Amino acid sequence: TGFDSDNSSGDFSEANHKVAEMLDLDPHQSNRTGKHNGETEIQENGIKRHRTSLPAPMFSRSDFSVWSILKKCIGLELSKITMPIVFNEPLSFLQRITEYMEHIYLINKACSHADPLERMQAVAAFAVSAVASQWERTGKPFNPLLGETYELTREDLGFRFISEQVSHHPPISAFYSEGLNKDFIFHGSIYPKLKFWGKSIEAEPRGTITLELLKHNEAYTWTNPTCCVHNVIIGKLWLEQYGTVEIVNHSTGDKCVLNFKPCGLFGKELHRVEGYIQDKNRKKLCVIYGKWTECLWCTDPTTYETYKKNEKRGGEQKKLKPSEDVIKSENDEADDMPEVQDTVQFIPGSKLLWRINCRPPNSSQMYNFTSFAVSLNELEKGMEAILAPTDCRLRPDIRNMENGNMDVASKEKERLEEKQRAARKERAKDEVEWHTRWFHQGTNPYTGTSDWLYSGGYFDRNFSDCPDIY
Repeated sequence: TGFDSDNSSGDFSEANHKVAEMLDLDPHQSNRTGKHNGETEIQENGIKRHRTSLPAPMFSRSDFSVWSILKKCIGLELSKITMPIVFNEPLSFLQRITEYMEHIYLINKACSHADPLERMQAVAAFAVSAVASQWERTGKPFNPLLGETYELTREDLGFRFISEQVSHHPPISAFYSEGLNKDFIFHGSIYPKLKFWGKSIEAEPRGTITLELLKHNEAYTWTNPTCCVHNVIIGKLWLEQYGTVEIVNHSTGDKCVLNFKPCGLFGKELHRVEGYIQDKNRKKLCVIYGKWTECLWCTDPTTYETYKKNEKRGGEQKKLKPSEDVIKSENDEADDMPEVQDTVQFIPGSKLLWRINCRPPNSSQMYNFTSFAVSLNELEKGMEAILAPTDCRLRPDIRNMENGNMDVASKEKERLEEKQRAARKERAKDEVEWHTRWFHQGTNPYTGTSDWLYSGGYFDRNFSDCPDIY
C-alpha cells in the first residue's frame, strides 16, 4: 500500500479495545433521554448512543459584522488573519475532515462490488458525500494548532481515523483512516487556501485524497471542489461548491469527471453536480447527475442524451417530490441569493447512488451540524486518560464554546495562539526544527506528487513525547 507496516495495522491490543469501546458512537440511533457529557445511554445490545444535541445552543452572530474584520483583507491570504470566536463553530478543522467518514457505507459498497464500474460509481458518490456536510455550515472551524491531533474509532461503522496538524504556515492537515476489517485505507493531506473577494470568502482546495480498496488492489485519487461563502458583508450567508473533480482509478485507468456547477446569474445551476465515468480509452460508460446537497444518480449515456434533447424541446420531465434542500431567499434584496425551488429532475431508469442524511430537527440551533458532527467533540468520563494530550476534544477554547462560555472561549483561544507563537519563537531562537509525530512528508505512490503519509504507531498509544500545546 506504500505505507509502513506496524502494530497499528495488526490485531487490536487491550488498549485498542478499550478506546474503541470509549469512542463507539452509533450515528443511526437516537438518544431520546438527551444525556450527554459522560451520561451516554447504553442500549440493550451494548452499543452506546451518542448525544443528539450540544450542551448549549448556537451563539447568535446577528450583532457582529464580518465586514469590520475583513475590509482590510481583500485579496489576501486569510490563514494569517485572527478572526473573532463568534464566527467559529465548536469543532477543529481536523474534526471537520473526519466528517468525510459519515457516509462510509459507500466505501463498504465499493469494496463489495465485483464490477469496476460499480466500484467507481460508489467512490464517486463517496467523494460527493464528503462535502455534503458543509451545506449551510457557514461557521468557521477552529484552526488546528501545530501538533494538534484527532482520533475516532467506530467499531459499529468499521473504521478508525487519525489526523494531525503537520504545518502551521501554510496550514496543512494530514489524515489516515483504515477499515477494521482491513478492507480499505483512506488518507490524504488538505491545505485549503482562503481568500476574501469583497462579498465572499473562497476556499481553494489543495492536497490529494487517496482511497485504496485493498481487496481489489485498487487506488483512487481526487481533489475536492472549491468552496465559497457568499454575503459576508450583508445578508444571509450561503455556500456553494464549484469546480471540476477528477477521480482516477490508477489500476484500471478509469476516470470519473464531476463538474460542480456554479450557481450562475439566476441560480439555476446552484448545488448541481454533473459528470461521467470513462474507461482508459475515453469511452463514456455512464453519466452521473444530481446535487451535492441532496442526492446523486447515474444512468447510461444514451438515455441521458435522449433526455437532454427532449428537455430542450420542452418535453415534460418527471420530478422528484420537493426535498428539504429547497433553498428560499428570505429577503432577496438583502441576501443577494437566487431563489431556487426546483429539485433534481429524475431520468427514468436511473440508479440512486447516494442520498444525504436527514439532519436532526434542532440542527439550526447547533451550527447546522449533522448527527455525526454533533458527536465528534463528545468527551465522556475517562476519555482524558486514553486520548493523546493533543486531541481536539481537550482544547479548552472549543470546549468552552461548545458549553456556551463565549468569553472564556475567546480568552482561551487568545492564550493558545500566544502560546503557539511563543513556542515558535523559542524554536527559532534555538534553531530547532519542528518534527511531526504521526505523519511524514513523502511522495504519493500513485500521483507522484508531494504528500503527507502516515508513519504508523498511533494506536500503540505511546504518547510520552507528545508536545504540550494546550
